[in-house]
Amino acid sequence: MSFFIRPFQLTDTDTVIALWQTCNLTRSWNNPERDILRKLNERPELFLVGEVAGRVVATCMAGYEGHRGWINYLAVHPDYQKQGYARQLMALAEERLLAIGCPKVNLQIRTDNLTAQAFYHAIGYKTDAVISLGKRLIEDKMRHD
Repeated sequence: MSFFIRPFQLTDTDTVIALWQTCNLTRSWNNPERDILRKLNERPELFLVGEVAGRVVATCMAGYEGHRGWINYLAVHPDYQKQGYARQLMALAEERLLAIGCPKVNLQIRTDNLTAQAFYHAIGYKTDAVISLGKRLIEDKMRHD
């Protein structure tokens, strides 16, 4: 089956969030619906989804603020992993970032996610000697209906 990459569409929202949950990317302090809506206001063409037979099975949310590019929400459904889909998404995201003048791409990985670390190292990413700090400006907890 062929893998087709296209820009995210608003109708993908529920499917994409379910994929992120399946891939253990969501956290209670980040509301994925809000993350998606925010992304759609900032370079939405860098929010990619990958399909197999019309089914969304992968995502990559890239961004660029003029200094560094960022990768968020790279996900491939477990049933479709190890087929090169994440590599294809990353290659396209990097290509699009480079086309808009992005000199370097950064990303964050949870320290216990050794599989993701190995993947990124395999495609040329190196560990930077930095500490990642964060400060929440907007309370963004997920709703519990």
